[in-house]
Amino acid sequence: MSLISQNAQKRRLEESGADDGNDEGIGSTVAINGEVGKEGKLKNQNKERKKKKRSKMPEAQQNKEEEEMRQLESSLFGSLYTPLEFGSEVGAAVAAPDRDAPLFFTDRSAADVVDDLPIYEEDLAHDDEEDEVIVKERKPVWVDEEEETAEVDIVKVARLRKLRKEADEHLISGKEYEARLRGQHAKLNPFTGWADMDRKTTLPGTSDGESDDEGGVDDILQNNDELVVKGTVKLLPGMLEFSRLVDANIQDPSNGPINSVQFHRNGQLMLAAGLDKHLRFFQIDGKRNPKIQSIFIGDCPVLKASFLPDGSEVILSGRRKFFYSFDLVNAAFSKIGPLTGREEKSLESFEISPDSKTIAFVGNEGYILLISAKTKQLIGTLKMNGSVRSLAFADGGNQLLSSGGDGHVYHWDLGTRKCIHKAMDDGSLAGVSLCTSRDSSLFATGSTSGIVNVYKRDDFLGGKRKPLKTIENLTTDVGEMKFNHDAQILAITSRKERNGMRLVHVPSFTVFQNWPGPRFSLHYPRCLDFSPGSGFLSVGHAGGKVLLYKLHHYQNA
Repeated sequence: MSLISQNAQKRRLEESGADDGNDEGIGSTVAINGEVGKEGKLKNQNKERKKKKRSKMPEAQQNKEEEEMRQLESSLFGSLYTPLEFGSEVGAAVAAPDRDAPLFFTDRSAADVVDDLPIYEEDLAHDDEEDEVIVKERKPVWVDEEEETAEVDIVKVARLRKLRKEADEHLISGKEYEARLRGQHAKLNPFTGWADMDRKTTLPGTSDGESDDEGGVDDILQNNDELVVKGTVKLLPGMLEFSRLVDANIQDPSNGPINSVQFHRNGQLMLAAGLDKHLRFFQIDGKRNPKIQSIFIGDCPVLKASFLPDGSEVILSGRRKFFYSFDLVNAAFSKIGPLTGREEKSLESFEISPDSKTIAFVGNEGYILLISAKTKQLIGTLKMNGSVRSLAFADGGNQLLSSGGDGHVYHWDLGTRKCIHKAMDDGSLAGVSLCTSRDSSLFATGSTSGIVNVYKRDDFLGGKRKPLKTIENLTTDVGEMKFNHDAQILAITSRKERNGMRLVHVPSFTVFQNWPGPRFSLHYPRCLDFSPGSGFLSVGHAGGKVLLYKLHHYQNA
């Protein structure tokens, strides 16, 4: 029975009770029980009437009414009788609840609603502290007052002389002494980034494209500056900081004397050649020095081999009428000579211009042969008095210096092929060696008596005959000489003297006292070369080995 029919029945009972005038019986227990019994009878009667009506109604109409009731109930209370069908009207109107959906959500549809939740300033300050990284400076636990007033004599103790910044510096303060010791330690022991507690690190929340004020990886990659900063501190005289490394040709030593060693312009490739008729290439890393290639030249014991300054070819020669050119790009040998119109039986000595355009060979009877580095053809000759013993280019390859048996130094202009200056080498009877600095401001001459004179080229051309310094540390014929890239070191050798090699500090014109040292033997040195950045020094000797040294003052190879 529905709620409406029940309420109507109650009203009839109340009205009948009011008509009887029995006010006391309405609220009594007996009356209530009687009413409940009557209601039960009425319910049963109503059910029977409905059944009778349904039995009398046709089945089609009954099914239609039931279907309408079900649709009404489903639209009000959901699907109670039939499961949801995809695409049906009832299923489309009512969706099944999602068990993973949140129990509630915040309605933010109104744009003008203001969040009234209270926010305290303390919480904001706390959040700011979490977002920012505060780097605190570490303070010393205690300070020694005597360090500021104390003075240290860095000349009195030999091992402290390397801390000097000037040659005549003696006393420094205790604080400066500590700073220089720390700097020396950092120089000898490379920095380890993981041990720096105060270093600035990248926050995890920052993206790859972000960079700080000081610049980051992007700043480094967006320019072509050198990553290793070159040292600007001048090289001090007295003691040279160096260390002996693994031999440059340890993987393939020569069976005869080494006559030529030279670094490629990239500072990693080095050639070695000698009387065993082999040309070898090594990759110099100071640890393994692996061999790259070895080439056998059957008809020419090599007396000199040299890279073209542009690094494309190797020129090598011996006591023969011809010479060889090895193309590094195509790995091909070319035999050049004999030269047309010349009768030289030996082309064993030559020099290459810094611009890689001209090769100057020492000829017979004072002749200098000029060969084009591109065509390998004779393009001209120069003639000096006496025999030619040594050559050196200057002014970027526009000028040529020569010396020989008459003891004079000649300056040639290669543009006009004429001698522009000639002067006597001070105290020299016969010149056997010449070398110039990279900027052509200095040149050195060596004689048969072991005397080495160092001149300033502009003063020499201007008429000043007195050398800047005369070095008398060698007693036999001067062999190969070479300035390093910044002309702070001059290396001189003598093939006839054991350990006959000296390193000269050019600014003070003094010999480094600790070279080569009591523990190292140079045998009989025959050739040498500095790497392009003077980080390495190689020395080839008569025993077939190429010694390799690291010069700690220079950071780049």
